[in-house]
Amino acid sequence: MRTGMRTIICAALFLMLHLHGFAQDIERHKEKKARLEQEIAILDAQLAANASKSSSMLSDLELIRKNVANRKALVAESDRQIKEYSDRIYLKQLSINRMQARVDTLVDHYSRLVLSAYKNRDSRVWYMYMLASNDLAQAYRRFGYFKNLSSEMKNEAKKIRSAKEELELEREQLAQMKKEAETVRAGRVKELEKLKKDETRADEIVRKLKKDRKEYERQLSQKKKEVNALNREIQRLVAEAVRPKDNKSPSGRDDAAEITLSAEFVKNKGKLPWPVRGPVTARFGKHYHPVFKNLELPANNGIDISVAPGSSVASVFSGVVKQVFVMPGYNKCVLVQHGKNYFTFYCKLSNVNVKVGDKVSVGQTLGTVDTIMGQTQLHFELWKDTSPQNPELWLR
Repeated sequence: MRTGMRTIICAALFLMLHLHGFAQDIERHKEKKARLEQEIAILDAQLAANASKSSSMLSDLELIRKNVANRKALVAESDRQIKEYSDRIYLKQLSINRMQARVDTLVDHYSRLVLSAYKNRDSRVWYMYMLASNDLAQAYRRFGYFKNLSSEMKNEAKKIRSAKEELELEREQLAQMKKEAETVRAGRVKELEKLKKDETRADEIVRKLKKDRKEYERQLSQKKKEVNALNREIQRLVAEAVRPKDNKSPSGRDDAAEITLSAEFVKNKGKLPWPVRGPVTARFGKHYHPVFKNLELPANNGIDISVAPGSSVASVFSGVVKQVFVMPGYNKCVLVQHGKNYFTFYCKLSNVNVKVGDKVSVGQTLGTVDTIMGQTQLHFELWKDTSPQNPELWLR
C-alpha cells in the first residue's frame, strides 16, 4: 500500500516539475520568436522601401538573405515549440487520466456509502442492530457508525465536487494547449510560404546581378570609395586621439582616470548594451561576394544594424565625444572615446544630440539613425587604439 502511494506521489511530482519546466521553455520560445519576428518586420519594411528606389542590388540581396535566415530560424523555433506543446499535452493527458481514476474511486466509494445509508434508512432496523450487539462497546461503535454515516457522505460529496472541479480545470488547460499548438502550426505554415517567396526574390536578384555585372561593379566601386574614405578618416581621428599629449596635468590624474575607464570598458567585454536593437545585416571583417565568389567586398571594420525609421542611437559605455563629422554614404558620425584606449563610432545618423567635448553615460542618446537609399541602418565600429575590433564580441 505504501509503495503504491509513493509511486503515485512520485508520478505527481514528476508531472508537476516537467509541466513547470515546459512552461518556462514555452516562454523562452515565445521571446525568441518575438525577437525574430521583430527583426523580420524591420527587414520587410526596408525591402519595401527599396522597391521604389534605385538602391544597391547587393544590399537588397543581403537584406533578403538575412530575412531568409531569420525565417528559417523562426520555422525551426516553431518546430521546437510544437514539440514542447506535444510533450506538455501528453503529460497533461496523463495527469487527467490519473485524476479521472481518482474521481471514479471517490464516486464508487460514495455510491457504497449511499447504498449503505439506504439499506439502513429505517430507524427500527438501526435500533435492532444495536440491540443485537454482543456488548456495550460494540453497541457504542455501531451507534457511532450510524451517527457519522451522514457526515462521511457529506465529506465524500465535497471531495468529489472538488476533484471534478480540478479535473475540469485540467481539461480546460489541455484545450488551451491544443489551441496554442494549432496557432503555432498555422504560423509555421505562413512563414514557410513567406520563406519561399523570399528565396524566389533572392534568386531573381542573383540572376539580375549575373546579367548586368558591369552595373554591379560600378556600384561596388562607388561603395569601396566610401568605405575607404571612412576607414581613413577613422584611422586619422583615432591616431590623433591616442597620440601622447604635451599638456597633461603634472599630477597625471587625467591619465590615471582614462586608464581606469579603459579597464572598466575591458571588464564589460561581452556585456555592453547594443547601441540599437535590430538584425545585423553586415558583419565585421573581409567577405566575398555571395554571387561572384572570387570578388572580395570592401572590408567592414564594424557592423551594420538594420532598424526601424526614427530609431535612437545610444552610447554603449561612458565616455567623451571626441568628434562629430560627416562622410559621403554615411551621413553624420559620432566618435566617443572610452578612457585611454577604446573608441566607438556611430555612423549613418540623420541628426546628432551631442557635441564635441560632451561627457556621455551608458545608454545616453547620441542621435537618430538616418534612412539612406531606402535603408535605415546604423554603422557601428569599436576600436582599441588603432585596431578595429569585432563589435559583436563586445556586445551582450
